[in-house]
Amino acid sequence: MTDQDARTEALRNVVDRVTAWQESATEGTIREELDSALGEVGLDLTDAQREQVTRQISDGQDVDVESLASQGA
Repeated sequence: MTDQDARTEALRNVVDRVTAWQESATEGTIREELDSALGEVGLDLTDAQREQVTRQISDGQDVDVESLASQGA
């Protein structure tokens, strides 16, 4: 597995975890959970990337994890 594959898989797991319970969560709670999950797997995203992912999850949109992983932080 390449570093890129590992990053993509880790980000997919983070997004899946946060998305699993987002229905009743506020954007602030989603952001906190996203930050926590990213920290647990040792990944970092820029503030803009974090805001984008938070907004997409909050709005029930799909997150393009592969594109996000390829952008780096």
